[in-house]
Amino acid sequence: MKLIDGKKISNNLRLEVEDRVKKIKQKTGTLPGLATILVGQNHASQIYIKSKIKACQDTGIQSFHHSLSENSSKEDIISLINKLNKNSEVDGILLQLPLPNNEYTQNCINAINPLKDVDGLHPFNAGLLNLSKSWDEIIKKNILVSCTPLGVIYLLHKSNISIEGKTAIVIGRSNLVGKPLSILLLANNATVIMAHSKTKNLKKICKSADIIIAAIGVSKFLNKNFIKEGATVIDVGINRTPSGLCGDVDFDSVKNMNIAITPVPGGVGPMTITMLLENTLKAFKNKR
Repeated sequence: MKLIDGKKISNNLRLEVEDRVKKIKQKTGTLPGLATILVGQNHASQIYIKSKIKACQDTGIQSFHHSLSENSSKEDIISLINKLNKNSEVDGILLQLPLPNNEYTQNCINAINPLKDVDGLHPFNAGLLNLSKSWDEIIKKNILVSCTPLGVIYLLHKSNISIEGKTAIVIGRSNLVGKPLSILLLANNATVIMAHSKTKNLKKICKSADIIIAAIGVSKFLNKNFIKEGATVIDVGINRTPSGLCGDVDFDSVKNMNIAITPVPGGVGPMTITMLLENTLKAFKNKR
């Protein structure tokens, strides 16, 4: 087994971000700024927000955090977003999900200025991604892409794992991970299979894949019977269990296989936050 060290790769990329921020400061006299919004007191969301604020502080990016009560209305959230849209110091806006009331999640996302949508969830940015023909085009146009999928691609690139011509299966079809990741894999010339809860013969399909992305949120769902020798497995799942954090892959089941795999924690998670910083710099550049 070869471990794909997301923490190490992430740390190296953050050093690059820190250097770029210093150069921006020297050249423009200003700093990129990221605004975070947390609605309610979701414990996991609080932890994520703290990590994002600290990452900003560590790399020199300005951080503007806003907390709203759990019973905040759609209008309350959108009013705050509109203020941040107009704030010239704010280059990126991140609305921490899930919201206490999921019914108006998309309305709130739609209110974010697409140029400040560092989560890549606004229909405008999702559309730009969908229309892109290649990875080079995505990079050249500075398209704001959902952070976790972007982090997965960077993990593969930085680990020298070839994507072109490979069969890749994405298990999970969420707007946050599965769908954008399938487009990014296509842009890197993979043959992509999208799997989900209604997919039949999932084990057989997974066995044919060179790259498996597990993003279903079910603890230890995938075991050695799903994975062929020599495959690359990216475990996006973060599941809290009585025995601690674990992924969507049964790590103990596959630890003796000849595969490359991301651990949980220490795999995809650190990359997600690093890509948020990367997107903030993209937003800063795009605005100008």
